[in-house]
Amino acid sequence: MFYLTALTSLATVLFYTWLGYRVARARMTYGVPAPATTGDPTFERHYRIQMNTLEWLPIQIVGLWMFAIYVSDLGAAVLGVIWIIGRAIYARAYLAEPKSRTAGFVIQLSASLLLCLGAVGDIFMRLVLGD
Repeated sequence: MFYLTALTSLATVLFYTWLGYRVARARMTYGVPAPATTGDPTFERHYRIQMNTLEWLPIQIVGLWMFAIYVSDLGAAVLGVIWIIGRAIYARAYLAEPKSRTAGFVIQLSASLLLCLGAVGDIFMRLVLGD
C-alpha cells in the first residue's frame, strides 16, 4: 500500500486549496470582483502563485505516484513534501518580490524532476532487464 504517497497527495491538494483561499481573500481585500484576474498588483501575485501551482500539479501528482509505484513509497513522499516546501517558498518570495522566486522554483522543479526521472529510469530498467 502507498499510505505515505496518499498522505502526501492529500497534503498537496490541501496546500493548493489554501492558495485558492488566499486568492479569494485577496480578491475581497483588493476589490477585484470575479471573474476578473487583473487589478491590484498584490491580488495578481496571489492569483499567479495559485495558477503557477496549478500548472505544476499534473507533473507533480503523476511523478509522485509513478515514483511510489516503481521506486519507493517513502521516497515519493519525501520528494512530495520537498515539492510542497519549494512551492511554499516560491509563494512567499513571489508575493514579496516576484523576481526573488527562483529558490522556491528550483526546489520544486528539482523534486518534480527527481520523481519523474526516477520513475522513468526504473520503468526503463524493468523493460530492459525484465520485471
